[in-house]
Amino acid sequence: MADGTGQKTVTRVDIEGDIATITFDRPEKRNAMNDKLIAELDAFFSSPPEGVHAVILRGAGGHFCSGLDLAEHEHREPIEGVFHSRNWHRVSDLIEFGGLPVISVLTGAVIGGGVEIAASTHVRIAEPDVRFQLPEGRRGIFVGGGATVRVGRLIGADRLREMMLTGRNYGADEGLALGLAHYCVETGEGLALAQKLARKIADNAPFSNYLMMQAISRIQDMPRSEGLFTESLAAAMSQTSDGAKEGLRAFLEKRPPKFR
Repeated sequence: MADGTGQKTVTRVDIEGDIATITFDRPEKRNAMNDKLIAELDAFFSSPPEGVHAVILRGAGGHFCSGLDLAEHEHREPIEGVFHSRNWHRVSDLIEFGGLPVISVLTGAVIGGGVEIAASTHVRIAEPDVRFQLPEGRRGIFVGGGATVRVGRLIGADRLREMMLTGRNYGADEGLALGLAHYCVETGEGLALAQKLARKIADNAPFSNYLMMQAISRIQDMPRSEGLFTESLAAAMSQTSDGAKEGLRAFLEKRPPKFR
């Protein structure tokens, strides 16, 4: 499929009801990340289709994302490199804080930038063939898509440093134990679980979902007293929302809530 400029798109977007599935579509490159892939993620998350309440990210051809496409890597002066990295950070922030719950189905190569994109999603499902790796040390480069913050938050700075220094890779069970994944499933079962979880999350009260995505990671960056105060504000706001009123009515009437 081509975009508006006549160039081949590198992602596919399928929408079923209120759930969108974005598929990285460069199987011949193991879905290696290039500027066009980042731009297409930017376009989607900057202006999501109306009515979408949850998103699934996955890769075509058995791999999620094998990291930076070194074949298309351009030499950049230091200032250009900073701006390039900061743009990746901005798009990753759109995924994490854009307001839509995002579930990633992790298969095959989840390497470098692929780990960074996965770390910006809210729920991560790993299949048995997954390989998490940050091989930048073997390439003479340093992570630039947010790993020091996002991946470091998941597995700790000490483990992140070892992972980068050695280029060590982790499988599904190890990734689950470390926090790189939330679920491990059998081969071919990742998408079905993602769809099930997306349905469950999309049926939550929208404002509760919003607060969970916006507040929790920010509270982790706050000193203890400020974090607890922010939690009180979020709790008070949620408890007076329409979603809370519907949730209470549904509980008293012994029926499932209908938040939308």
